[in-house]
Amino acid sequence: MTSDPVTVNVDTQLTKVRSIFRDGGFRSIPVLSKTHLEGMITRGDIMFLSSTKSNIEARVIMERPKVLATPVMEMEEIAKKLLKSNIVQVPVVESTENMRLVGILSIGDILKKFLNNGSKPNNPNIKPIVTKDVVKTSYDEHISKVWSLMNETGFSGLPVLKKNKIIGMITRKDIIKSGHVRTGLDAVDRSIKVEKVMMTPPIVVTVETSIKEAAQLMVENDIGRLPVVEKPVYIKKEPNRAREANLIGIVAREDILGSYLS
Repeated sequence: MTSDPVTVNVDTQLTKVRSIFRDGGFRSIPVLSKTHLEGMITRGDIMFLSSTKSNIEARVIMERPKVLATPVMEMEEIAKKLLKSNIVQVPVVESTENMRLVGILSIGDILKKFLNNGSKPNNPNIKPIVTKDVVKTSYDEHISKVWSLMNETGFSGLPVLKKNKIIGMITRKDIIKSGHVRTGLDAVDRSIKVEKVMMTPPIVVTVETSIKEAAQLMVENDIGRLPVVEKPVYIKKEPNRAREANLIGIVAREDILGSYLS
């Protein structure tokens, strides 16, 4: 758990919230009234707004937390609530009566805990949990189209292909951090292509990769999904990164977390 998370007040303007997301790379930010938790703002919330609304306050765009955790809850119970609600972070409050924020807990934090505890996953490798129908994009696509695709599908990161080979990954975080987006789809710089923003070479896995190794890669690199590939051409000094490979699927942190739950 992050015990001192970055927060904003209910009256913080969206321009400030946007800059915090861009500079800090956060997935979500708690919205407070003094120490009282009022709501959460996510990267996804930002993409639904237009630049003409950038002077509105955080209270307008925040969402009430779908899940709340308290310090006395069991980790496995919180993990199951996260998966059921399809969210990756949960605010931790002192109690649901006073709603005083004490921290924020992510799927990455839970995976790290399971790894440190020596927990055993239900599957030996990732093969049974690989999603083979992958939403992807091309290196020469405009990021405005990718932003729209992320909006439509709900996926926060997409594999990037060139000549049918995966060469990178692009995420909401990459686009926001690049500075080529202000607040919403109509404010994305339509002249910028994916290759200018994507992260390359990508970290990849194969169907033989163990659940534990995939979890370690996600925790160590703070990433939410891993491309599953065949015939990877690895970078010599970075054995988990491939210059190119045949994309056959993808595995997400939610899939990995599910493998640790009974």
